[in-house]
Amino acid sequence: MTHFLKSDVKPEGYKLEDILAALSKDVLYRAEKIADDGRPEARHVLDNNVKILGLLTEARRLAEDSTRTLDKAFGPSQSEHGGPPRIGVAG
Repeated sequence: MTHFLKSDVKPEGYKLEDILAALSKDVLYRAEKIADDGRPEARHVLDNNVKILGLLTEARRLAEDSTRTLDKAFGPSQSEHGGPPRIGVAG
């Protein structure tokens, strides 16, 4: 069972790229709050946040690529309307 992502058992879930975009926005918001703090600890955390944003961006692009691949090969997902998964097995 998935906790956040859309699936046959959680059709009201989210697309992975949407979760990653929301996380990026949250990390950016937090980074902005410490951007002017010159202490070494704040600089360290800000540097980590910048790296995390890069990784989240890369992950979001991969997720979007997977969605495009599935849409091109099989059309839009029908799982939220009770349809079968485009790849893999249900359940």
